[in-house]
Amino acid sequence: MNDRRGGAPVGLLNELGDVEAAAVLYLRLWSDGPAAQAEVWRDFSITLGPEKGRTALRALEALCDLCVRYGRRPLMRHQVTCRCLGADEACFANFVGAATEGEREDAMLMAMMIVRADLAPSLTALAQTVGFALKRMALRTPAQGNGSLPAKITVH
Repeated sequence: MNDRRGGAPVGLLNELGDVEAAAVLYLRLWSDGPAAQAEVWRDFSITLGPEKGRTALRALEALCDLCVRYGRRPLMRHQVTCRCLGADEACFANFVGAATEGEREDAMLMAMMIVRADLAPSLTALAQTVGFALKRMALRTPAQGNGSLPAKITVH
């Protein structure tokens, strides 16, 4: 049962802000493998330009890699198109949101729930970089429904 708690639905994706919803969707996409990772790269490079897109992509890759390699346990995720927000995804979304908003102490506490304490500062810095990129993307992308998410991602 403990392994499934992280996937338990705690809300809906469209209840999150732009940055938080995008963080969850890009986590889901990144975790889906090379084809979905190519979609992430296309979104980042088209919206942010090749140089800033590459920086954001590297930060997302490092963020996800630290979560996978040093996570206290695997982060549970829902399917890319799922409307539900899982418990682990909600934690990840709030972590990225706090880091983006400069709430470093709160972000560090959340990071310690995801990875070992000694890696929390690195994870928080990466989350802030990713969050800033997602915020820039949201400002450049016309609003679609509740969030400013890339058009190719269907949330239903």
